Amino acid sequence: MKVIEKVEAIKQQEITATENLEQMYSTIEEKNDDINAFVQLDIEKARKTAEDIDKRIKNNEETGKLAGLVIGIKSNINVEDFIISAASPTLKNYYGSYNATVINRILDEDGVIIGLTNMDEFAAGSSTETSMYGPTNNPKAPGHIPGGSSGGSAAAIAANMCDITLGSDTGGSIRNPASHCGVMGFKPTYGMVSRQGLLDLAMSLDQIGPFANDTTGIGLMLNVICGYDPYDTTTINKQPEDFLKDTTNSTLEGQTIGVVKEFMDITDDKITSQINKSIDDMTSLGAEIKELSFEDINLGLPTYYLINYVEFFSATRKYDGRKYGERIEEVCGAEVARRIEIGSYISQKEFSGKYYNKALQARSLIRNEFNDLLNDVDVIAGPTVPKLPHKIGEEIETMDMYAYDVLTVLANITGIPASSMNSGLVDNIPVGLQLQAKPEDDHKILSTMSALENN
Repeated sequence: MKVIEKVEAIKQQEITATENLEQMYSTIEEKNDDINAFVQLDIEKARKTAEDIDKRIKNNEETGKLAGLVIGIKSNINVEDFIISAASPTLKNYYGSYNATVINRILDEDGVIIGLTNMDEFAAGSSTETSMYGPTNNPKAPGHIPGGSSGGSAAAIAANMCDITLGSDTGGSIRNPASHCGVMGFKPTYGMVSRQGLLDLAMSLDQIGPFANDTTGIGLMLNVICGYDPYDTTTINKQPEDFLKDTTNSTLEGQTIGVVKEFMDITDDKITSQINKSIDDMTSLGAEIKELSFEDINLGLPTYYLINYVEFFSATRKYDGRKYGERIEEVCGAEVARRIEIGSYISQKEFSGKYYNKALQARSLIRNEFNDLLNDVDVIAGPTVPKLPHKIGEEIETMDMYAYDVLTVLANITGIPASSMNSGLVDNIPVGLQLQAKPEDDHKILSTMSALENN
């Protein structure tokens, strides 16, 4: 049953919100000890919400767009009365005192928030192994990482523990785990969704977005969370069109799909072969394929990480152990410490011109060149991640960990929308097809996903 069909079934009381919640909770009870997707639950609060929705439906009262759907939230998004730890010992006792804008919008539309999902500490990672709660297991490839940093949110969808989850994406943290776990993940255009209430990793790169098992789940949540927020000055001041309209598409006639040669060149051959099958499917659906070249691909990772280091260092100065939490440098893990140390170093006046300012120049170059590529096509299609996920606990070099992000960071650097959906299996492990489009062309991406899904 598609997510939109479930909402209609709940509104018609073919199934109740309470029944949906209890089914999901039963799955979490059965699987979470092994998967570790959820790190905190509030089933009693969720039950009260579900009972209230059922009561209103029986009384023929109006209910919201998400009526009775079970929602999981990444642990770096403020939800009142939950521990908003960002999976770090720094904030292990920090209870959210307010709701992020996206949370209020979910509650206003009668979503049932069941709990918080696991993640890399402060979203600094690509494997969900750096969490203070321990690693998350990949439901679709047991023993392997689920990707990161939103690994818990992706795993919860892959294990059918809830209907929709939220993650955050700074350099691929929604799309990377969506790829490894074989689910759909969507990073909207920068500014399409409010970041108010998100514990930022790098404020000029972060964006909140949804995970689901089908496009109606993605479209439904985008309808709820997108839109201007006076509390976040980076949000785009206009109301987006209905995303659900994009989920009934079954053709790509008249569409031009770009394929970037360099994206394929740096990807494992087996993954490239699988992605090419998806591109063939797009041709069968009527799309014209256009080969593109992006020679500055090697600029992506260093540009991204230099900006990330400086902005993360700045963001963490509030974790000084005075107002709340503990002093971050005294309790954080190795990757967070590395980013703080490097960020501190290159933020110094004598180095900012040498590193940070050059990264900002490179960002402008990448943005201009990538937008030029997008001028000739509707969507760019290619692999989400260039290699298969490693096994949990396997020692890999820092640069090898960063290399997971080489194909995803470009969308954050440029602020464009991007998604990942399952392309198939390689060695019994899911691999994702990444779709990218011009700023505010989020609808084109969802429509393309829908065409592939409906055929």
